[in-house]
Amino acid sequence: MLNIKRNLLSAALASALALQASGAYAQSTGDEGQKKADAVDLDTVTVTGIRRGIESAISVKRDATSIVEAVSAEDIGKLPDVSIAESIARLPGLAAQRVAGRAQVISVRGLSPDFATTLLNGREMVSTGDNRSVEFDQYPSELISGVTVYKTPDAGLVGQGLSGTLDMQTVRPLSYGGRVIAVSGRYQKNSLGEAAGVDPYGNRFNVSFVDKFADDTLGLAIGYSHSDMAKQENQVGLYEPWKDRNDDGTPLDRPGVPAYTFYSDGIKALRRTGNAKRDGVMATVQFRPNNAWTSTLDAFYTKAKEYDTANQLEIHLGGYNGGYDPLYLTDVVTRNGSFASGVAHNVYPLVRGMYNHREDSIKAFGWNNEFAFGDVRLVADVSWSKAVRDETNLENNLQLLPAPQLDSVRLDFAGGNFPRFTPGLDYSDPGKLFLTNTIYGSGYGKTPHVDDELKGFKLALNFPAPEVLGWFSDIDVGANYADRSKDKTQAEGNINLGAQGITAIASDLQYAPVDLGFAGAGRIPAWNVPAAVARYMVFRPTTTESYLIPKQWTVDEEIATLFLRANISTEIGSIPVRGNIGLQGQRVDQSSRSNYWDGSQPVGSRVIPINEGSKYFKLLPSMNLAFELPAENTVRFALARQVARPRVDEMRASMEFGMDTGQGKPGASGGNPHLKPWLADAVDLSWEKYFGNKAYVAAAVFYKDLKTYIYTEKRDGYDFTSQVAEWLKIPANEAQLQAPAQTTGTYTAPFNGSGGSLRGVELTASLPLDLFADALRGFGVVASASFNDSSITIPPDPGTISSVGSAPIMLPGLSKRVYNFTAYYENDGFEVRLNQRKRSDFIGEIGNFNGNRTLRYVKGENVLDAQLGYSFGNDTMFSGLSLFLQASNLTNSRYETYAGSKDRPLETVEWGRSYQIGVNYKF
Repeated sequence: MLNIKRNLLSAALASALALQASGAYAQSTGDEGQKKADAVDLDTVTVTGIRRGIESAISVKRDATSIVEAVSAEDIGKLPDVSIAESIARLPGLAAQRVAGRAQVISVRGLSPDFATTLLNGREMVSTGDNRSVEFDQYPSELISGVTVYKTPDAGLVGQGLSGTLDMQTVRPLSYGGRVIAVSGRYQKNSLGEAAGVDPYGNRFNVSFVDKFADDTLGLAIGYSHSDMAKQENQVGLYEPWKDRNDDGTPLDRPGVPAYTFYSDGIKALRRTGNAKRDGVMATVQFRPNNAWTSTLDAFYTKAKEYDTANQLEIHLGGYNGGYDPLYLTDVVTRNGSFASGVAHNVYPLVRGMYNHREDSIKAFGWNNEFAFGDVRLVADVSWSKAVRDETNLENNLQLLPAPQLDSVRLDFAGGNFPRFTPGLDYSDPGKLFLTNTIYGSGYGKTPHVDDELKGFKLALNFPAPEVLGWFSDIDVGANYADRSKDKTQAEGNINLGAQGITAIASDLQYAPVDLGFAGAGRIPAWNVPAAVARYMVFRPTTTESYLIPKQWTVDEEIATLFLRANISTEIGSIPVRGNIGLQGQRVDQSSRSNYWDGSQPVGSRVIPINEGSKYFKLLPSMNLAFELPAENTVRFALARQVARPRVDEMRASMEFGMDTGQGKPGASGGNPHLKPWLADAVDLSWEKYFGNKAYVAAAVFYKDLKTYIYTEKRDGYDFTSQVAEWLKIPANEAQLQAPAQTTGTYTAPFNGSGGSLRGVELTASLPLDLFADALRGFGVVASASFNDSSITIPPDPGTISSVGSAPIMLPGLSKRVYNFTAYYENDGFEVRLNQRKRSDFIGEIGNFNGNRTLRYVKGENVLDAQLGYSFGNDTMFSGLSLFLQASNLTNSRYETYAGSKDRPLETVEWGRSYQIGVNYKF
């Protein structure tokens, strides 16, 4: 495979000198950002509907100097998919992971979302999660006019990622020819139907307004989007880990199960119901009084409110039933060394209600001013964004009384669409189930809170290149400053029974029972969990318990960036060449504040602050060349050094500290505020064949040599000088020591380590079939296939060993094969479209009940969507009106995870099919 061991800066400079030696003639190209804006100017496109969006995206790809992919709206407020994430996931080399049935996070070129950066109108955005990766379903697709994915960076691209940079763009009103008013509405139904008082229906509504005033010197664009969608889910989950032995190597004590058989200690089946509401507003004001000044003010606001309740039947299969008669199993069947089916006796099932309420908001403002002084242009941009997340997690636990009500449950993990279990007792009568101190207690709750704020300022200057540099057309120099602060707090606590003691839940809090027949478990009650907590229980969350102290943290970052980019427009012989060569320098000042608990200190002094950080500087050279060959062929070549900032939650200063008094050795686990970024040298080669702006085929190869990677592991020799000094202040501590106190010890945390290689091949075709025969006019296909591979294997985070095992694992997010296919027909107002997304198995990231991320092996997915529509012609009385019917997840593709082997399932989730009927009207 390709080798990129040479210094990238030397290679880039050598390429520039080769261009100079050719004595080529330079031609001015203008600003890359303005070219992109012109390329997506919807007013210049003469086609409509599906073809309009496709041809606009082809224009963006063709005109770019970097290797990019693009999605463009078919019309204002009309991206081709329900969510922006689904549109992005159809691009070559990109794949989505579904959360709650929606495409939510994006992997680029086989790397997890951690390695990509998301921009809005060229500005980096905050996130509502613990990390940097954006949850795309927070951004209404109706308010986005297009997305450009930069697979290769240039020096002027600030906030670039290692795997790619995704730039979402909103409307620029001065690019439109006149006033546009567009309104659309959708009505949705989920195939899983009504349950627990939640119907399967939802709706979406949006309106957009674009106009120009004052002799076209002032432009205004305003958009509003509202969605109110039902959340419906069926799930079966098994406990992790699947184990075949105890930690000391002895067989598990599971009577009736053959020794050294992999076995899971529990199973649950649940029906999740809820609602997700989101409101989004976008506004852009452009002012261009003359050709020398353009001022653009952007504002974006989105607020989401979600709640859901999982009503579930859960059974501990590991022998813990409250101390009653011991567990044993009969009729046991194994498959490939794993438990497959049998009957578990003397289990004590629970009926549980698990409630989640989450409110998110994102605010973003940006003000861009562009000044022209002859051939010199100055751009000043100031931006601010803030995200806030508030969440509440509550649980109720019920059991049959009087205790014990032990059951025999038939288990079958190998057959059907879901793992199944069938209890012998009846759990459908709410009058026989009681809130009590069950084997899992009466309940537990959490209230996480996240604040993320980012301020930025950018100053850039573009001027013609000196004549002595004849191979360069113009030069960009600039600086960017970004100041980010992310805070997390997480109060938790037991939810205890109130003064009334053990009680059933009253009928006025009960919903209709939910049916767990998909798992063989029958019907169970469903109830209003927060109302039950308020009436019968006491919940006083706190952040002051010793185990909660490290869960509160702040991470601050200041990044100063300088860049120099020389833009190339020349010829080598008769071959036109365009592109750029440049250098970006990043100075990073990062720090984190948190606390740790030392229980040996006096009361009132046991919470000890930590404030640590690091500074570093990175140089990032880059080069992009595009060779314009005859017959509309383009060959692109790119070299770059790329970085991705560490995960924010891994940079926390939090730790759990302790001393081994026998050896006098300190130890801890936590975060690492001294982390350096992921770093890679990358080379890309792409061939593209265009047929005007109507069609293209492309093949690309890439290779990334990751110089560093971030691993969570246990390392010796970590400096605990300050922590040990605090501990030794207590005379009783020093008296316990059986050996002299050491200042270094073992620390389990994220650390920088060696990397490896990542490589891939991407094939793409976007073809209207009338290129081959007039009889196929209106038909077309867009298809891509990506093949990725990596030499990198990583030791799993100790917190995820129960899910993925202790052996090294492949890169999270890496699917070795990703396929996307769209077939469409569009003629005389009729539109038909079929979309398919397919990816092979990968390791995905989910959030667990502890509020931490964990990894799962995820089975490959195959998701099929369809859309049928009709737009009335301009010569009809319904001109501007279009109708459509859309179906998502037609094959009811499930989300399935497993523990190392597919014989050991973890989660099997069904979200059902979703049907939408809608109307658009454009004035």
